[in-house]
Amino acid sequence: MDDQFDVSLEDDELLDEVELTANLMVAANQAERHLTTAEIDDVLGIASRSPALSPGTERPTPARSA
Repeated sequence: MDDQFDVSLEDDELLDEVELTANLMVAANQAERHLTTAEIDDVLGIASRSPALSPGTERPTPARSA
């Protein structure tokens, strides 16, 4: 009798998604604080969404609400 729950994954895209999700869960579990967007992008292996800065410039600090 075949076991309906004995299914092997053959979908490469699904396997990639599972690996990315697992990597993100491990990184979040090991962090002592919330991960930044840049850290999440790094774990997922994607380029940061923030534009690159010219050499010698700094990103402005967000204003805090009073």
